[in-house]
Amino acid sequence: MVTFLPRLPGRLADVPSFDRAIGGAESNVACTLARTGHTTRWISRVGTDGFGDHLLAAIADCGVDVRHVRRDPLRPTGVYFRTAGDRATDTHEVAYYRAGSAASAMTAADLDPVALYGGRILHLSGITAALSADCLGLLTELTTRRPGRPLLSFDVNYRPGLWRDTARARVLLDLARGADLVFVGDDEARDAWGLHGPRAIRQALPEPHTLVVKQGRAGATVFRRTREPGGRRDDVTGTAGGRRGDATGTADGRRGDATGTATFVPALDVDLVAATGAGDAFAAGFLSATLRGLPDRARLRHGHLWAAAALTVPGDLATPPGRPYADRLAALDDPAWEALHLAPGWTDADTSGHRADEEVPTP
Repeated sequence: MVTFLPRLPGRLADVPSFDRAIGGAESNVACTLARTGHTTRWISRVGTDGFGDHLLAAIADCGVDVRHVRRDPLRPTGVYFRTAGDRATDTHEVAYYRAGSAASAMTAADLDPVALYGGRILHLSGITAALSADCLGLLTELTTRRPGRPLLSFDVNYRPGLWRDTARARVLLDLARGADLVFVGDDEARDAWGLHGPRAIRQALPEPHTLVVKQGRAGATVFRRTREPGGRRDDVTGTAGGRRGDATGTADGRRGDATGTATFVPALDVDLVAATGAGDAFAAGFLSATLRGLPDRARLRHGHLWAAAALTVPGDLATPPGRPYADRLAALDDPAWEALHLAPGWTDADTSGHRADEEVPTP
């Protein structure tokens, strides 16, 4: 979608002008990954209008392959407006204008399977399922387990304003059960499914190989089975250091249970500018570390770092820290990690004395 960001704080009724930007959960993840050197492709539909032109140009400028985005001459590109406040507060407002949009007309029949399944990870969002019956059918098709599909990542992204009632939002639980890697906030699980706490969420979602529960300012927990039935590993192959396979690690904060392992990493202390887009940035950071075969604690720390980049800028999309810089921060011991305080502009500063683009060994 095209996002309109207010130039002043206040109610939508009172804000006189807005700045145009790009938004959308999946494209945010693709852009953020592309900005750190990963090869990404965005698959969607936009109108043949000027907003569609802007989205394609802006997302391609981030390094994302947009060749499989279809143009719809009959339906407009979706847009939304939001207030400057934190989404968690009662004063936050979001006005969506995408009923009947080009993206809402997506179906499984008109998407290219080669484009869909050509990557190592296919990332989906629960927001798409709320757009129309066709989009729900598309998500149902894509989350159906079948041989040969890439690792399927699903961010629940429950948005109360997109669902008429919580009973309908239960479908997100069914979709999540078909994924290999699931991201969900504990607040989302409480509001949409009546689940309280990471363990209860894991009990309700035993099927995904990896479950990441985001716990707001406290941190995040990743639950992961070490192997699937029959000994099949359900994870992408890491290539960090030229080494195949995925490192599981035994870092502090990790413990075993009946379903595998559980690892908790506290969130970072940041000077908040705007919370919108932080969840997408967290997912991108976690996916980046997953593609690199990093241990679970490092995956969570990269998620927190990339979320901190989004939290300290006003728009939905932030440039994450350079990989060597992020690796150094992710490798800090626990006291140093918990002492970090990040303010706007922190991704441009490397206080270790190294250049942000300088390669250094990764522990």
